[in-house]
Amino acid sequence: MLDDTDTRLLSALQKNAHLTALELGELLNLSPSQAGRRRQRLETEGYIVGYAARLDPMRLGLQVQGFVQVHLHTHRPDQARSFARLVETRPEITSAWTMTGEADYLLRVYCADLPALNVLLHQVILIHPAVARVQSQIVMDQLKRDAPLPT
Repeated sequence: MLDDTDTRLLSALQKNAHLTALELGELLNLSPSQAGRRRQRLETEGYIVGYAARLDPMRLGLQVQGFVQVHLHTHRPDQARSFARLVETRPEITSAWTMTGEADYLLRVYCADLPALNVLLHQVILIHPAVARVQSQIVMDQLKRDAPLPT
């Protein structure tokens, strides 16, 4: 169970994962060792699953962000596993979800340009034997960046 201090610690780390135990202690009104132990406990218990740097896709030459809805024509377990392996192996696919509703999967993709997106769709995803069709939406502008989870 999380208490208010744990919740504030998680919120602070989502905003800045580089906070030291000293800085966390100051924010939470704890000693650095208490703050460090709390962080370690939250990591051990699985509340904190990792730390990552957020990169600017445009600076990396990834000019196109898109969402791809994938519709399967077969839902056999072996085909689903095969499609999941495909998703895992493609660096352009940065997130993937199984969905309720019309689409079976929603993929978030980043590509260098439209021709690269076209290759991903037509020469990688659509040729998979389980895939019936795809629908893609290209992001024109992102109004809100991936935000911290509400705590």
